[in-house]
Amino acid sequence: MAVAETTRPTDTVGPAAGDGRRPTVIADDVHIVYRVYGAGGGRGSATAALNRIVRRRPSGRVREVHAVKGVSFTAYRGEAVGLIGSNGSGKSTLLRAIAGLLPVESGKVYTDGQPSLLGVNAALLNDLTGERNVVLGGLAMGMSREEVRERYEEIVDFSGINEKGDFITLPMRTYSSGMAARLRFSIAAAKRHDVLMIDEALATGDKKFQKRSEARIRELRKEAGTVFLVSHNNKSIRDTCDRVLWLEKGELRMDGPTETVLKAYEEFTGK
Repeated sequence: MAVAETTRPTDTVGPAAGDGRRPTVIADDVHIVYRVYGAGGGRGSATAALNRIVRRRPSGRVREVHAVKGVSFTAYRGEAVGLIGSNGSGKSTLLRAIAGLLPVESGKVYTDGQPSLLGVNAALLNDLTGERNVVLGGLAMGMSREEVRERYEEIVDFSGINEKGDFITLPMRTYSSGMAARLRFSIAAAKRHDVLMIDEALATGDKKFQKRSEARIRELRKEAGTVFLVSHNNKSIRDTCDRVLWLEKGELRMDGPTETVLKAYEEFTGK
């Protein structure tokens, strides 16, 4: 089984394009397959799974889900690329493979620099305060303690979670899902990223925060990074991205300028 490959930050993934653009992500005929063991029977309990682990014998029943099918594309430095498609089309799965969190069945993924995946469900520690999570989140992204201290106020202010009280000093478990998602985005957006992947982050928060998020993504692009955005909100895609990949049933149906692809997608979905 081939795994997603990430080059060293000082390496490149290939020559520049004819117009001088620098590739940051190359997906070359990528296939991703999930295997679900014990599927199809009535014995899919936690006890049965534990027995299989202890005995080191997988169930004879295996269901394969071909989540991504032969996807190829090249993304360039300075681009903001939207990923659209119906539920289950493979968008989030593809991002996880680019981030090196999922193995590919066949094909290769090459990146120039370190990809960072930001999802609404990205884990922070619920029993710790927002303040502590800002520090830990920043360190986890590779920021130094000094960098975290310098950007701490900016992160908190950007998230807006203190606008209705001193929530940053309270445990994360007291936050609403929207507050927690805004804080996650704010932590991730405080760092310059080689490749930043955002999974539905702009779907959270009010319009004021969404506008701040979109503005920050545009800033990240100017800092020479590449941004991928998965969203079901076509307006966010239009406001943020200059290129769109449309996935359907795991296949790359279309890749092109934002308005061209979104019009075709909206005709397809009837929206």
